[in-house]
Amino acid sequence: MERNELYPVFLKVNNLNILIVGGGYVAEEKLSFLLKSSPNATVEMIAPLYREGTVALAQKHGITMMKGKYKRKYLKKRHIVIATTDVPEINEKVFSDCRKRAILVNVADNPPLCDFYMGGIVTKGNLKLAISTNGKSPTTAKRLRQFFEEIIPDNIDDLVKNLNSFRKTLKGDFQEKVETMNEVTKGLISKRSSHEN
Repeated sequence: MERNELYPVFLKVNNLNILIVGGGYVAEEKLSFLLKSSPNATVEMIAPLYREGTVALAQKHGITMMKGKYKRKYLKKRHIVIATTDVPEINEKVFSDCRKRAILVNVADNPPLCDFYMGGIVTKGNLKLAISTNGKSPTTAKRLRQFFEEIIPDNIDDLVKNLNSFRKTLKGDFQEKVETMNEVTKGLISKRSSHEN
């Protein structure tokens, strides 16, 4: 059985410098996905032309849209680049240029040219779940996202905040705190299991 060996991380994208290369439907989709999860993400775009919907979304969020063709100079001080053009040669050049500069890159719909994938994300207050299918099926990730959005209660954030407050009152070393939190939260699993039987 094939195994997903990706390592999930949660990036503070408001502290990072992100470039989207392209201004079409895929660029709009990637920008929308990014902003839905992280409305304060620091993003700039470069493209000779932009779709109307892309322009509207970018303007709504104060995204800088540069007009022109992709050039290496646009990679200066970038942490992450997303290539979304419909010209494979340009996307491959973006990938190659990013690799030489140790910049994380995602070439849309081209898994071999991706350092990361943009999977399905479920957000309920402070709780965030990321779903990956290892780049195999974005549709499956989307359906799982919808499933988890439905079954996770909206008030889960109250639990997260209450447990955080409780954790701050605990005494002892790290191991003791972990054991106490494990004991307090074990009911979250056993109640669910007994409810399903």
